[in-house]
Amino acid sequence: MYNPLEISSSHELIEQYAPLVKRIAYHLMGRLPASVVVDDLIQSGMIGLLEAAKKYDAAKGASFETYAGIRIRGSIIDEVRRGDWTPRSVHRNSRRITQAMQTLGASLGRDATDIEIATEMGISVVDYHDLLKDSVESRLFSFEEMTSSDGDSPGEQLPGVEPSPVAHTEKNAFKLALANAIDSLPEREKLVLALYYDEELNLKEIGEVLGVSESRVSQIHSQAAHRLRGRLREWQ
Repeated sequence: MYNPLEISSSHELIEQYAPLVKRIAYHLMGRLPASVVVDDLIQSGMIGLLEAAKKYDAAKGASFETYAGIRIRGSIIDEVRRGDWTPRSVHRNSRRITQAMQTLGASLGRDATDIEIATEMGISVVDYHDLLKDSVESRLFSFEEMTSSDGDSPGEQLPGVEPSPVAHTEKNAFKLALANAIDSLPEREKLVLALYYDEELNLKEIGEVLGVSESRVSQIHSQAAHRLRGRLREWQ
């Protein structure tokens, strides 16, 4: 692979790394409503790619592709955040789901099932699954978003750039809390997160692995997200 700093034009840079931008855009698209146009995400990703080319420093220790991937994801997430299409009712129902999970977890001493959560909320399981679908489409839930604080630049997450001792301690403590929260999830939810974030499979591919529908994978992912938000509420 060429060093991007040696590429003579933006056109050549985009041509070489366009597949990376598209792969990231389509992967993130799996967490967004159909109303979002993937071409808009790709355009934002291209802006992130060009910014990465301007600011990349090989001396920091990270490969350009790693650095560019962070910039591209950040640029797309920023674009998504700027366009808040989510009705207030969806935010409200999302909070209700998290609260029901926390209440049941405290009283049962374990993770509640779909039926138990729906009963606690006073709705049918079908309606609960519909709320999960609306909730998972309401925002881009990603580990990049959870593990980076506002104002952090991608460069601050790369080797060679040391945060302050306090920030470093807090970030490590949060990562440990996040790892513990994920490890305590029900096995199927933990597997969906691993396949989506670690293996970067899309929802359809995960469904084929698990033998369930793409819609069911989306529900499982959303449920895992709500459990994590509840368990990590002290960090929010």
